[in-house]
Order: sequence, then structure tokens, then C-alpha cells
Amino acid sequence: MSAEAADREAATSSRPCTPPQTSWFEFVLEEALLEQHLQKPSPDPPPVQLIVQFLEQASKPSVNEQNQVQPPPDNKRNRILKLLALKVAAHLKWDLDVLEKSLSVPVLNMLLNELLCISKVPPGTKHVDVDLSSLPPTTAMAILLYNRWAIRTIVQSSFPVKQVKPGPPQLNVMNQIQQEKELTENILKVLKEQAADSILVLEGALKLNKDLYVHTIRTLDLLAMEPGMVNGETESSTAGLKISAEEIQCQVCYDLGAIYFQQGSTNTAVHEKAKEKFFRTKELIAKNGSSSLHFTIDEERLAGYCQACEVLTSSSDDASQQATPYSQIHSCMKSGKYQDLVKIFLEDNLTLSLPEQFRQSVLRELFQKAQQGNDALDEVCFKVCVCNTVCDVLQGRIIDIQFCQLFLKPSKEKIDFLLEVCSGSINLESASEDLKRKMAAFLKNLCLGMEDLQFVFMISSHELFIKLLKDDERKLLIEQMRKRSPRINLCTKPVTSFYDIPASASVNIGQLEHQLILSVDPWRIRQILIELHGMTSERQFWTISNKWEVPNVYGNVILGIKDSLTRDLVYILMAKGLHCCAIKDFVHAKQLFAACLELVTEFSPKLRQVMLNEMLLLDIYTHEAGAGVSGERPPSDLISRVRGYLEMRVPDIPLRQVIAEECVAFLLNWCENEYLTMQVPLPLVQTNPYVKLGQLLAATCKELPGPKESRRTAKDLWEVVVQICSVSNQHKRGNDGRVSLIKHRESTLGIMYRSELLSFIKKLREPLVLTTILSLFVKLHNVREDIVNDIAAEHISIWPSSIPNLQSVDFEAVAITVKELVSYALTINANNHFWLIIQADIYFATNQYSAALHYYLQAGAVCSDFFNKMVPPDVYTDQVIKRMIKCCSLLNCHTQVAILCQFLREVDYKTAFKALQEQNSHDAMDSYYEYIWDVTILEYLTYLHHKRGETDKRQIAIKAIGQTELNASNPEEVLQLAAQRRKKKFLQAMAKLYF
Repeated sequence: MSAEAADREAATSSRPCTPPQTSWFEFVLEEALLEQHLQKPSPDPPPVQLIVQFLEQASKPSVNEQNQVQPPPDNKRNRILKLLALKVAAHLKWDLDVLEKSLSVPVLNMLLNELLCISKVPPGTKHVDVDLSSLPPTTAMAILLYNRWAIRTIVQSSFPVKQVKPGPPQLNVMNQIQQEKELTENILKVLKEQAADSILVLEGALKLNKDLYVHTIRTLDLLAMEPGMVNGETESSTAGLKISAEEIQCQVCYDLGAIYFQQGSTNTAVHEKAKEKFFRTKELIAKNGSSSLHFTIDEERLAGYCQACEVLTSSSDDASQQATPYSQIHSCMKSGKYQDLVKIFLEDNLTLSLPEQFRQSVLRELFQKAQQGNDALDEVCFKVCVCNTVCDVLQGRIIDIQFCQLFLKPSKEKIDFLLEVCSGSINLESASEDLKRKMAAFLKNLCLGMEDLQFVFMISSHELFIKLLKDDERKLLIEQMRKRSPRINLCTKPVTSFYDIPASASVNIGQLEHQLILSVDPWRIRQILIELHGMTSERQFWTISNKWEVPNVYGNVILGIKDSLTRDLVYILMAKGLHCCAIKDFVHAKQLFAACLELVTEFSPKLRQVMLNEMLLLDIYTHEAGAGVSGERPPSDLISRVRGYLEMRVPDIPLRQVIAEECVAFLLNWCENEYLTMQVPLPLVQTNPYVKLGQLLAATCKELPGPKESRRTAKDLWEVVVQICSVSNQHKRGNDGRVSLIKHRESTLGIMYRSELLSFIKKLREPLVLTTILSLFVKLHNVREDIVNDIAAEHISIWPSSIPNLQSVDFEAVAITVKELVSYALTINANNHFWLIIQADIYFATNQYSAALHYYLQAGAVCSDFFNKMVPPDVYTDQVIKRMIKCCSLLNCHTQVAILCQFLREVDYKTAFKALQEQNSHDAMDSYYEYIWDVTILEYLTYLHHKRGETDKRQIAIKAIGQTELNASNPEEVLQLAAQRRKKKFLQAMAKLYF
């Protein structure tokens, strides 16, 4: 009997003949599923949609007697529904390929969280902190499944998604789709934050080297029984469906390779890891065969990954890697040897080994580089495009629109190169008649499309043309050229106004749409839309690209425009302008916004104000990315426009919150504290949370140099931030003690969400403002009752020292925020010693002692010219020195501990002597003796080595004592100079060790 049949028999035989003590609905529901899908001799796989139905029923909120919405109750009905969903997934053997194709991200997230729950994963514990080898096999497998899915979901979200053609608009359906989209985005955000932990979990799984088991229908039934009836079977090593160690390694390696490959776009060194994982996957498949795996792997995709990794990880001087055209092209693109690139494409026109998609992707990349201001690439783009076009001709494909664009204005040089490519792409002696006919037709049509007879003669007199066309065909072509009427070249007509551009002749709709997607020229965009609307009036061309996104507040107004051409044009110009802003292409963004402003000014005052607002935001971005980087103040006109926007009171104008956010951040960054504190209208402060936050920050920063008793605004700012970081009641821990991995911890009590506050702070660059908000969060972190190690910060004394309701504050979120803020602050100024001390204190509090020492030393180095000057006492306080001592002690560097004990205002002999007694030290021990200036410690070392019989080390200690500059009879200045010189050398040696 097979394992699957055994599962079915066990599931059906274990059910009682009479209904259990539960509701009629629950019993009938469970029976219906089991009867339908498990009692058949060869049951079809249950429809995956059953999982959706069961989980939707189980997660429906309830309504109490006061008509208040309550979370779903944890009753027997809901537990049975969740169990049924798990059984359907178990019947499918937990195949993520099948589940991901049919289930949305929120549903699959809920399903896997239920699997973690029923598999007894310790609640509230990070997976990365759990030792998989110590867990029951099914529990470990549940953790692996969840983290594999998390990684796969992150990778899948990075792929472009084909936009589904929208049907008739239905409000309820659109709301449901929008809710699911937002939920998916929230889940993806959390998964990406936890990606590093998931990778560590999967890397740890590769070291297990033991078989695991995944839940089956039978084990799920056992878990659902009363605790006394299970008899520990589900905890044993043989319960469930066995997955061999090699099968686990194969799938985990593949998933890790995929995430490493995705991360390689920002960190090329990660491609080496991806290559290692993919080739290990290949080895395991070759060893075991893909048919024996419970989880299938797309071998074609795996082969593509392997090939890509070989190209991306090859070095420019590796002769073996240069054998393939892919690696040669990659090397040319990387090194800028574009002429060699053209030569490779020309040679490939004979062999035709490069796929069309690869050729087009290289050309797109060249076009993108050319559009970014590299004019030298225009010629290279043309040459590569010609090579691609001739290759298309020989393979019978349609000529691309890009070639037509580049050949609108032919020149002698262009035609010479084209004829060179045509001659080099066909061997007339060995070529088939079909290839010759295709090349002849291409050259003939090229002549017919030209206006200048001089260029026609260049082609018709070429050796290749003469060989390919017979005399009669050449004469007929020349006669046609002479007789035809001259045509007007529309491209040479001067452009006088935005509305005076004529539409060109009709071409294929698909090619025009492709051109519309690529173009960032507003005049050309309008021309293409006129041509498209002339071909068909049924299409909505603003929907052809899913990359064109306009905020909903604007989209509702734009889509209300009655004229379809104007609607498409306004939407596309705005969407492309916003996209250019996002990728920091501010020149094209300004052109697009200016064209859109000119267009909407004539018919919509509302959209005109919208465009003026967006152009203000664009000007802020442009200044901050340009002159603002070097510290140049913005022009007074821009500051006036920012103030005008904040004070604007035009009714019914759709506003984006990000503009107000950027305006307030802009004023804070340029120290417009007087305006924010004294001149902002009161109604604006009451209605706009960012203005209120900016006013409190500006007022607090103004007070910092003043007397300590002037702390009213600091207290107001403290209360606002505490409220933002508080947790609302409906999000508390459940009765069963479980905490969902996707936590809804954002409070609605404050003026904004914590994520919005963090996003706003990361727009600030002014050091004083950053220091103020950072010290606030540090103080909030320190008021926690169970805190062991306080974090130090500048100006920390201005904040209140207690909170009335500690239980309401989400201290976990506060700790995360502190880490993110100090990391961001150090990107603004990596040499701020106070911020470096905060970073060191964070690592110290989280038991990362080597990293803590790194930042403590870095803080001292940046304020003392790498310890050539004395470190200020407010940087290396006694608390900092004691923490450095503890770090060295826990790293078993006991000699360093003894030396650091001298740095304290009062030398800590007890700690120093205790450290020197340790014989298992991981530092250089006696080579550090030259850095000790305290004679008492040196005398103790001499005694200690004499007692142990360590003659050599005793002599080193005696030599150190015997230095004349350490003689107790010396003047105090000499002794201090000797101590300072040893401090400098010791700290420099430590820095070289930990940097």
C-alpha cells in the first residue's frame, strides 16, 4: 500500500461513526470534504480554491451585541475550517509551485502561519534564533516551508507582471482588488525586512544533513485530537511524509540561488554565492534525478541562471570565459569597449547564435546610457541597431521601428556602414536562394523609401546590390524612383507650437505602442497618440503599460476628462514625469511636466494647480540632488513657493501628502526654524501632521542652546512621538499566546503612523534636527523598565524621564526605529562621533561586542585625527571605557582589558588584575605590555609571571617597568606625556585590529 493510500485509509478509519459533540454545520462540512476527496479510489487533487474558502470563513470578523466589529473568535468551528485548509495543502504534498500559482500572497501567508502554529513553532520567537536540529522534524520542516515561501515571494515580486486588461468598472470589485493589493504590499514589505533572517534560516538548513517530515492528512488529524489521545506520535521522527536530506538541500539551494541572484543587481559580489548554489542544485539533480524529488525544479530556468552566473562572475582577463559571445559582450559593456561590441554583433550575423531577445536587451541598455547624457553612444546605438536589423531581415522578422527612426535622416556614413554590415552578414557563395531573396528585398525597399537619389545610387551601385538583383530588376527600380512624386519629409518641418505637430503616416499599432512606452519626448508622445487614435477609437492607451502609475487623487480627475485623446495625453505625460522623478531624471521630468501644464491650463484650473504643485516638488528634488548637496542655499523664490504651498487654501484641489512632507523637510533642512515656529498659520498646524511635527522639531532645536528650564516644546514633541509609538488595544496578543508573524502594530492614536514618521525623518539632513529626533528615540528606548544597557545620546536630558503608561508603548518598534535612524544618520555624516557612540551602544546592548568595539574606536578616531590628538573626555566617558572593557573581556582579550582599565579616571585595579590572571587570552598578551604605563599593573604582571615560572614574559614586564619615563620621581607633565603616548599607540593598534 502506498503512503498516500495509507494516509487516506487512516483518515477515513479514524473518524467516528456518529457525529462528535459539535454543531451540525461543522460536522457536515468536514464530512463533505473527506467524502468528496479522500474516499475515492483515485481521488482527483482537491481544488486549491477550497483553501481560500475555508480560510475566508475562518477569518470573518464577528459583531457583538453593541454592533462592534470583533476579531474572528477562536472557536471550534474556525479551528476545523483552518484544519480543513491545511488538509487540502497536505493532500498536495505542500508543493509550493502549485500553491503559489493558485493562491494569493495573503491567503498563502495565512495558510503557512497556521502550519507554523499547528507545528508548535515557539510563539514570538524569531526563526533565525531557533536551532532546527533540536526541533521535531515536522516543526523544522514547517519553518523551512515558510522561509522558502518568503524568499520565493520576494524574488517573484521583482519580476514584471503583465497588466490584466480592465473590464467594466465595478466599485465593490475595485475596492476588493485595492484592499488585496495593499495587503500584499504590506506582507511583501515585512518579508523583505525579514529577508536576511530567512536567508540565514535556509543557510542553516543546508547544514542539517538529516531527513525531515512534512505533515500529511493523518498527522494533522492526530494533532487535532485531544492531547491525551496522540501518544506522542507526531513528535517522533517517522510521522508524516518523509523528505530526504538531499531533496531538501536541492530545493533550498535553488531558492537561495534565486534570492542571491536578485540581490546581485545591487551587489555584484553576491553573484558568486548564487553561482555556488545553482551549481550545487545542478549536481544534486544529476545525482538523484529530478523525477524523484517531491518538489519540482524548472531545469530550463536553472540552466539560464547558471549561464547568467557564469557570465556575471567571469573576470575580464579570464581567457576561458571569453570563449562565449555572452561573456565577451558582458565584458565589452562593463569596460566600455563598444567598438569591439559592434564587431561581435557583426560576426554573429553569420553564425546567428545570439537570441533576438538578448540582442534587443543589449540595444535597450545602450539607448538608456545614451539618454543619460553619453552622446558618444549615439553612433554605437545606430551600429548595433543596424546589425540587429540585418539579422532580423535574414531570419524573416519584421524590421524594428527603432531602425526606421534612426534612418529618418540618412547620411553617407550611415549608408556605408549599412552596406558593410549587409556584405559581412551573407556569404554569397554558400548562402541559400531564400537568404539572397530576403537581402535583395531589404535593399530594394530601402531604396524605395529614400528621397535623395544620391543615396539611392550609393546602394544600387554597390557590389552586393549588383550581385543580388538582376539587370532587369535594377533598371525597373531606378525607373520607379525617377517617376515617383516627391514626398514631404515631415521631420524637417519646424515645430512652432505644441499643437502644430502633424501626425506621420500610419504604422503598425504594436510598434507605435512600443515607441510610446520608450519615448520621453512630450512632442513625440503627442504625435504617436494622434496616430493611434486615428487608427482606432476603442482603445484606452493610458493602460498599455503597468509602469504608468498616477496617484489615485489625480487619477480620478484625469480619467474624468471627456476627450479620449486629451485624457490619454495628460495621464501619460504625468505618469512619465513622475517616473522620471523617481529615477532622478529631472531634465526629462521637467519637460514632461511643462508640456502637461501647457495642455491642462486651457481647460482645467484644478489640474493646472496640480501640475504647479508637482513642479514645485520637482524643483525641490532638483535642488536637493544638485546644488543642495554642496551646501548651497536654495533661491529665495523656491523658499517662497514652498511657504505658499503650505499656506495654500484653494478648495477641491487634490493634494499628495508627500508634497507637504517634502516641503516641511525642505524647510527644516535649510534651517527655516523661525518661519516654522512663529509664522505658520495655526489652522495649517492643526490639519497637517507634518507641519505640526516640523513646528515642534524647529521649536525644540531653537531651544537647545538656551536654558534647560525652557523645555515646553520638547515635552510636546515627546508626547506626540510617544503617541505615534503606542499600540492600540485591538492589536494586543491573542488569548492563545500566539503572535502573528505579520504584525499589525501601527497605532492609529497618533498624528501619523510610525512608518510615516520614519519615512519623514529619512528626508532630513540637518545635523541638529537629526540629533534632536535621535536623542528623543534613544531616551524613549531607555525608559523601558527591563532595559539593561542604556544608550547614550547628545541632548538626552531635555526629554521627560518617565511615561505614565509604559504598557502602551511598542518598545520593540522603538528599538527598531533607533537602529534605522542611527544607520540613516551615519549615511549623512559618517564622522559624527556622537552618532557613532549611539551605534556602538546599540551593538553593545545586542551582545555584538566586536561591532561595538569597531564603532567605539571609530568614534574616538574621527575626533582625534586617528588618535594623534587626545580623545575628548565627553566622547570617551567612563561609561564608554567600561563598555569597551566588557567587550574585550567577553571576546577573551584580557590584556586589552587590563590596559583599558588605566583609561578610567580612577584605575580599576581589581578588574585589571582579574583579567591578567586569565591564561586563555585571545589577544597578543605580552606584546601589549609596552602600552601599559601604570607601574602597579606592571609590578603585578612581574609577580604573576614569576609565580607561573614564565621567565620570558617576566623579562618583558621588567623591561617595561624599567623605562625612565615611567619613574615615579618624574614631574607630572612627563608622566602624563608618557601615558598619552601609550594611549595613542594602543588605540591605533586596536583600530587596525577592529577596523
